[in-house]
Amino acid sequence: MAWPIIFVFRPPASVFVIAMSVISFTGLAYSGFSEVRGNHLQYSKFWKITNKPASQKSKQIYLSGRRGMQFIYAPAFLAGLTSLVFFPHNDDIRYLLLSSALTLHFLKRLLEVQFVHKYSSGMALDSAIPIVLSYFMATVTAIYTQHLTITQGLPEPPIDLKYPGIVLFLLGITGNFYHHYLLSQLRSSSSSSPSSSQSNNDKDYKIPKGGLFELVICPHYLFEIIAFVGFSFISQTLYAFAFLAGTVFYLTGRSYATRRWYLSKFKNFPQNVKALIPYVY
Repeated sequence: MAWPIIFVFRPPASVFVIAMSVISFTGLAYSGFSEVRGNHLQYSKFWKITNKPASQKSKQIYLSGRRGMQFIYAPAFLAGLTSLVFFPHNDDIRYLLLSSALTLHFLKRLLEVQFVHKYSSGMALDSAIPIVLSYFMATVTAIYTQHLTITQGLPEPPIDLKYPGIVLFLLGITGNFYHHYLLSQLRSSSSSSPSSSQSNNDKDYKIPKGGLFELVICPHYLFEIIAFVGFSFISQTLYAFAFLAGTVFYLTGRSYATRRWYLSKFKNFPQNVKALIPYVY
């Protein structure tokens, strides 16, 4: 029977890849719905917001913001770098593009953690662990799935999306970096006017300005989604699209929760500023 989806590789013969496709999608989608319900992964402004009973809160282990972010990104970066060094598949441009894009993405994140981000919060260890596992396993599985398309001799999809994927990936990481930079400029140790900032442990949260922050409160999430669309187009595997779909659900839920948080903290928060998609959502 012919494979019906003309822009996606036929799935490789691998129980692991099929299982990871289901696990990645359902896990991320569930996390997105949990964010909407108020059950947050504890990092950034939600780092001490939890529904756990007091007896469990007292046993909670926290990492500093920088250490927590280094912890969640480093394994995925090393996985991508390892694939390039030890399993290069130099004769397959799609594999090289995907491995390079994933490695560059997490290298960018690590450099931002070290040189761009300014921290006013920490990260709960029991939130960091599922995030690091998600990033690491997604990177390993995406690259392994691409490897299987080569070793199992799967035919290329009739519609080739890898070059549009490169453009979307570069657009995504550039826009994501720019808005991370704008966020970093908001951090200060001095207080500003009560109408535009909210004190939290002597650190100020402010309503972000500039770029697409004039239209949505989470443009960095929007550009992250665009980057993951780029990954999916470069890869064109069912796993890549499953992970993309799960990521969209998670970041949609997280952006909704973020906008709700700003509305609760700032009386003058602009009602026209959406959560994720300008003018729409």
